[in-house]
Amino acid sequence: MAIKILTDSISDLPPGVAKELDIKQIPILIRWGEDIFRDGIDMSAEQFYERLQHSKVPPATSLPSPKTFAEAFDELAEKASGIAAIMVSSRLSGTYDVASQSVGLMKRTCPVKVIDSRLGAMAEGLVVLQAARAAQAGAALSEVVETAVKTIQEVALIGTLETLEYLKRGGRIGKAQAFVGSMLKINPIISLKNGAVEPAGRARTRSGAIERLYEFAGSYSRIYEMAVEDAACADDAERLVKKLRGIWPQTTIFRSTATPAIGAHTGPGLLVLSIRGERK
Repeated sequence: MAIKILTDSISDLPPGVAKELDIKQIPILIRWGEDIFRDGIDMSAEQFYERLQHSKVPPATSLPSPKTFAEAFDELAEKASGIAAIMVSSRLSGTYDVASQSVGLMKRTCPVKVIDSRLGAMAEGLVVLQAARAAQAGAALSEVVETAVKTIQEVALIGTLETLEYLKRGGRIGKAQAFVGSMLKINPIISLKNGAVEPAGRARTRSGAIERLYEFAGSYSRIYEMAVEDAACADDAERLVKKLRGIWPQTTIFRSTATPAIGAHTGPGLLVLSIRGERK
C-alpha cells in the first residue's frame, strides 16, 4: 500500500492538482456572524470576497475538530501503509497542534507523521505537491517526510497587501506590525520567515509592489515551480504571471484564488508569489 498525503485547505491547492495527486484536504472553518462555512466547500472564493466587500461583520476562522482529523486519518489508513500530514505554519494557526493530537484518537493502526511546514498558502502547497509526488513514486513514509522537510528549505513566499488591517485584527501580523502607523498610502511587502509574517519592504504604488514581487523571482538562479494567488485582484495576478513568464517561460506557474481561510485574515487585495527553487 502507498503513503497517503493530507493537508489543510490553507495550502490552497488547485482542485485538479489535488485530485490528480490524491491529496486529501481538511477544510478550515469560516465563522461569519451566525453562519459557519467549510473552507472551499460551502462557499466559493468568489462568493466569499463578494460578501466581504459588503459585510459589516468581519469573518473569522476556527480550527477543524480533532474528530475531523482522526476520521480523515482513519479513512486514509484503510488503503495506506503510512500517512504524511503537512500543515500550515504552527505560528500562524493551531491546525498543526490539532492534527498532532488527533493521531491518538485514531481507531485504525497506521503510522502518521505530522509536519509543520512553517509556511502557508501555495508555499505550503508546493511542499505538499513534492511530498505527494514522492508518495506516488513509491517512496516510504520516511522518504516522503524527508522530501517534505527538504522542500520546506527550498520554498519562499513573498506578497503584497492593500491593507494590514485584517492581519492586525486577526493577530497574524507578526513583525509586520512595524508597518502600522507608518506612512499612509503604502503598499506593504510581506514574507514568511521562520513560520511568521515579517515585513520585506514597501512600495508607494501597487505597480511598484508587483515589480518587487517580480524582482524577487529574479533573485533565483533556478526555479522549479511557482504559484501566484490573489484575493479578488485577478488582474494584478495576471500582470505578475505575464512578467514572470518573460524570464521563466518554461517554468510551471500555478494560479489560484486565495482561499477564504486566507482572505479572512488578509482581506481583498492580497497578491502572493510562492517559489520553489535555488537563490543566486
